[in-house]
Amino acid sequence: MHFKVTLKIIGMLLMAFSASMIPSLLISLSLNDGAHWSFGYAFCITFIAGFLIWLPFSTHTKVLRTRDGFVIVVMFWTILGLFGALPFYFSTPLSALDPSWSYVDSLFESLSGLTTTGATVIVHLDDLPTSLLFYRQFLQWFGGMGIIVLAVAILPMLGIGGMQLYRAETPGPVKDSKLTPRITETAKQLWYIYLTLTVTCATAYWLAGMTLFDAITHSFSTVAIGGFSTHDASLGYFNSAAVETIAIIFMLLAAVNFSLHFQTARTIRNQHYKARLSHYWHDEEFRFFLSVIASICLITVGTLWLTNGMNFNDSFRQGVFEVVSIATTTGFATADFSQWPAMLAFLLFSAAFIGGCAGSTGGGMKVVRVLIVLKQGLREIRRLIHPNAIIHVKLGSSPIPDRVAEAVWGFFSVYTLVFFIMMIALLGTGMDQVTAWSAVGATLNNLGPGLGDVAQNYSDVTAVGKWILCFSMLLGRLEVFTLLVLFTPMFWRD
Repeated sequence: MHFKVTLKIIGMLLMAFSASMIPSLLISLSLNDGAHWSFGYAFCITFIAGFLIWLPFSTHTKVLRTRDGFVIVVMFWTILGLFGALPFYFSTPLSALDPSWSYVDSLFESLSGLTTTGATVIVHLDDLPTSLLFYRQFLQWFGGMGIIVLAVAILPMLGIGGMQLYRAETPGPVKDSKLTPRITETAKQLWYIYLTLTVTCATAYWLAGMTLFDAITHSFSTVAIGGFSTHDASLGYFNSAAVETIAIIFMLLAAVNFSLHFQTARTIRNQHYKARLSHYWHDEEFRFFLSVIASICLITVGTLWLTNGMNFNDSFRQGVFEVVSIATTTGFATADFSQWPAMLAFLLFSAAFIGGCAGSTGGGMKVVRVLIVLKQGLREIRRLIHPNAIIHVKLGSSPIPDRVAEAVWGFFSVYTLVFFIMMIALLGTGMDQVTAWSAVGATLNNLGPGLGDVAQNYSDVTAVGKWILCFSMLLGRLEVFTLLVLFTPMFWRD
């Protein structure tokens, strides 16, 4: 383990993160909304802390190993959440709205934004200063593609390789694949795509009637699949079919594997226009993802129309939006789906366990893992009929290596075990079963809204419960293994 280089990188990244508070500071100063001191204090503390961590090890250079990458990813996301909470903690307007506001509330809000979970403990969003609302949204956008992926684009210029960080941060069962030969170029291309989607989404929202501020801030949380809003009523505040349609389109785009968007950008750049979209449909994970969304939409719209007393137009509009929002783990709302028939509420919430595609900004277990598990189950059924047959599990036309299949089953097992352990821990705080089940599911899947007492917000959760859910959000963002591996003795052995 290269602890000195690890601390050097943490210090540099923390100093870089302090810059994320500057736009909100400038907005606060220009609007005189009373929150500038909280951002000023937070910026100074974060930058100085990063500088003091970096300074003693500024001359150390070593080639990072895989284990160093895991430590850096976990340490940075944890430290980032701790320091990202400072503007909330120092905010006088926020503490005035809620006199019981504490640091654990601030940490919960910070981690919820950075992990793109979208769960909130703030009750009166419409009364918050504009600068603080912008900061919440910007945290989600910053965390959407993973800050480490952004960092590896500049670390090589500092003499530090980034492949180990990329392997630890990038979601999906096959983490060693690159989109380009150089990891730096990969990270840059991912961010170009991410930025393009954000700008396009913001423009569409603005043309649909949002104010420029709302358009920009909601594009942050849409493309990041975060679900934070600047209004208590979420996207329902705008009551606009155009806004909801735009949100559906970009939630789906953000939940698709970004390597497919990368191929699209490359074919357009090379002027291969005939082939620029066919690769989407050739991708089996993409087809399965759309089929799951479409199936749940049909069930939801039909149930609302036939049994819930809604006309077809409202059933279609609310049903499709909520399915896409929950299934992609975004968490925007135009209706309270927890008040729908119990079967629908459970179905939609369960869809979040599948989540987005691997390599997307979505949460959940990822579509490709669920697809592989289903294919393995079908293989076992076929083996009962043909016990001597050699049957391969395939994605598309390519057989899946046994090592990948084993890793998927291992992930599924650990994910389930962690879920039940954390649910039992929440039950120990006095929470009821439905609330505990959905709170863990919403945070572990980086969804946000839950059922029961956390359907609207998490303000009534106890302090101990919030700490547990903070850990759950980190587990979900780092896909369980990246964080849990640090708790194994073998990881620390040379």
